[in-house]
Amino acid sequence: MSLTTISSPVIYEEEKTRIRDFLSKFKQEEKDLAQNFANIDIEDRANGIPAEIRSLKYMSQLQRIANREESMLVVDLEDVYSHEDSTAELVSRIRSNTHRYVKLFSEVVDELMPIPTKDISEHDEVIDVILHQRRERNAQLEEGQTGFPPQLLRRYSLYFQPLKSDVALAVREVRGSSIGKLITVRGIVTRVSEVKPLLQVNAYTCEVCGAETFQDISNKTFTPLADCGNEAECLKNGIRGTLHMQTRACRFSPFQEVKIQEMADQVPVGHIPRSMTVHVNGPLTRQMNPGDVVHLGGIFLPIPYTGFQAIRAGLLTDTYLEVHHIYQLKKQYTEMESTPEIEQALDELASNPQLYQTLAQSIAPEIYGHEDVKKALLLLLVGGVTKLTGDGMKIRGDINVCLMGDPGVAKSQLLKYISKIAPRGVYTTGKGSSGVGLTAAVMRDPVTDEMVLEGGALVLADNGICCIDEFDKMEESDRTAIHEVMEQQTISISKAGISTTLNARTSILAAANPLYGRYNIKASVGENINLPAALLSRFDLLFLILDKPSRDADERLAEHVTYVHMHNQHPELDLDVIPPNVVRHFIARARQKRPTVPPQVSSYIVDSYVRLRKLSKDESNKTTTYTSARTLLGVLRLAQALARLRLADIVVHADVDEALRLMECSKESLQDEDEEAQEFDRSAASQIYRLIKGMLGRKAKPMPRRFGRGPERQRDMDIDSDEEQEEDTLSMVDVRSRVLTAGWTEVQLMDCITAYEDLSIWMRVANGSKLKILGND
Repeated sequence: MSLTTISSPVIYEEEKTRIRDFLSKFKQEEKDLAQNFANIDIEDRANGIPAEIRSLKYMSQLQRIANREESMLVVDLEDVYSHEDSTAELVSRIRSNTHRYVKLFSEVVDELMPIPTKDISEHDEVIDVILHQRRERNAQLEEGQTGFPPQLLRRYSLYFQPLKSDVALAVREVRGSSIGKLITVRGIVTRVSEVKPLLQVNAYTCEVCGAETFQDISNKTFTPLADCGNEAECLKNGIRGTLHMQTRACRFSPFQEVKIQEMADQVPVGHIPRSMTVHVNGPLTRQMNPGDVVHLGGIFLPIPYTGFQAIRAGLLTDTYLEVHHIYQLKKQYTEMESTPEIEQALDELASNPQLYQTLAQSIAPEIYGHEDVKKALLLLLVGGVTKLTGDGMKIRGDINVCLMGDPGVAKSQLLKYISKIAPRGVYTTGKGSSGVGLTAAVMRDPVTDEMVLEGGALVLADNGICCIDEFDKMEESDRTAIHEVMEQQTISISKAGISTTLNARTSILAAANPLYGRYNIKASVGENINLPAALLSRFDLLFLILDKPSRDADERLAEHVTYVHMHNQHPELDLDVIPPNVVRHFIARARQKRPTVPPQVSSYIVDSYVRLRKLSKDESNKTTTYTSARTLLGVLRLAQALARLRLADIVVHADVDEALRLMECSKESLQDEDEEAQEFDRSAASQIYRLIKGMLGRKAKPMPRRFGRGPERQRDMDIDSDEEQEEDTLSMVDVRSRVLTAGWTEVQLMDCITAYEDLSIWMRVANGSKLKILGND
């Protein structure tokens, strides 16, 4: 039985003629010429590009490649589509059979490659000298002699840039019909391997005749050649010389394996995100980092399993995406591309006298109130200036903020908004994160089978913001991993023989609930916060947001929320709301400034710090937060961020005053509640509560059951199982005895139990004979 063969309707020689016509005649558009006129006229003249090809887009690129100035040739399919009407078919054929057309374009480029206008010199790289010698040798060969293959003489990598109209697919939307086609996939980068050399052309030398033999490598595995096939020497004399591999003559290409994962908005309900393997070659390597959100245009190809995986997989085949184009969706501040419209909007915004209030109000405008909190988050996005002293000591400029408050005050919504507006924003929760998940984990690389480090949330948020929700619900052992990051901005790892230090130059935005879920006004601030002082001192600002009933405020809040639900947008505000894209570009412009502190402002900051220390000493019995050197650094960071917002190079007194006001505002929210707690501390109910809480802390663990020596092994003491006390339960007999012994009355005890029962701190069970503490659940 023979398989039916179908002749292809495509004549590749005619296709090469079309490709040659396109590459040699396509001119840049007029707007591109006008925009890059200075570069085309000055740089190209300096680089030795002839005047007749300067207007030809691809011929000028080929000239720069021949002059060893570029190593990447990107063919934009929009250019192929717009060149002629007849080449519209060429675009569809390129998209459906991309791998073949990469070879066709490369063959045509080898024919059209112009002569270098720059001579080779000792300043060029070794590979360029070797390629120059190979080309000269090929030019001196006579007819019938075999020279170096074209793959060894190419100094460029050819890529296709997809059409702008291509829709980015989710990983689960890529089907078998996409095999071999040029597609665009959207996802987030989760793992990036090291860059390794990938063998493309293998070179051998015969030990008898010295002839060179080349082998083109296109698969993951190959069989090395063993016998010489040179007809002029070995075969003519009947000798089969042995071939030896020559690494110097081989061609290698940089190779990197990347894992991308579906975005959260692409995953259907009840499913988990899917991943895709991505292969990156040539100059496109080192352009993606874990945490980047990207659109990847490339060829979807199958690849067989190798080694032990092949035995387990059987007939199954793995797939991967060979990348041709990378588009970063959330770019770094330094890599943002601006347009004339955005530049005009930024200039108008910079001249706005109410710039500070306008930008603060533009942060999450759908959320009502929290003006000072939004101002603090704006300064968090801008950040201070990171200093590096001459002896290598680093002073962080990133600002850390903690939001603590009752449920339902939009803490999580603020965190979500900040993580989306920041170029590198990572959102995680305390209960869903471990210490390893925040810092780094030791993994085995599936490509090289080596032990490698895979960065956690804090490493992914490098040069960005890490938002940690439910901060209070983290395990204490996991929370200690954040201490080094918040001050030193590094992560020190010593695991599995790997000892290194990772960068984590990130701002921490944490949100936490009080110890009992809601703020307990009958307990002090320290008992409500329940975070160690070493961690709290690392936050520049700590806001306590309480849900207090107030008729006017509740009415305005309800009107705001109902308007957002009815119209799907925020109501009209006092100031114009700036779009998030413009806010991001303005922050990028502001972060370019490095404001300094003049001497007069420096003395003012010193006096303010001394005054704060004196106040902290005088009110040491009342306040829960204390003023330290970190407070001084926090004032400097906030003042520099305010100066950056004004696009100024010098910090002024007004910046310091506003920084001190924000710090005072965050402390006032703590002190107001602390004063109320002090009043309750002097009440009988509060003191009885602390007495009972101390009993729970000193309570001994239950004794194990003891059995007698009877025939049925009866217990020595006849105790029912329901009378065995739990760890979070106290007997009312013990409580009454302890409280009455301390000098309180029965009436005061019952008033305390009733008051805290109304606050859901504890409850009476077993017909009032036991007291169950709810706060420890």
